[in-house]
Amino acid sequence: MRKKKVIFDVFFREKPAMMLVELKNADANVYASVLAKQIDCTYSHVVKILQEMQKAELINFKKEGRLKLLELTKKGRDVASNIESIRTML
Repeated sequence: MRKKKVIFDVFFREKPAMMLVELKNADANVYASVLAKQIDCTYSHVVKILQEMQKAELINFKKEGRLKLLELTKKGRDVASNIESIRTML
């Protein structure tokens, strides 16, 4: 398993890839702070990556009161599904 993880990381930066997969597989509302804990990353790093993902039209921020919910776009879901497929093939 370790070897598979290493080769996966060669092709994909682990944290952004795992963020998309976590969002895709979430069964409840996800916020940046929750996502940061799930992937063991700092909140500020997660927010920076999320802003890039928003520019790439992979995610949307949905304001709910003072909180910002994260949701994948169709493109984001497709990318996350492909990342999962590649990870299982490696």
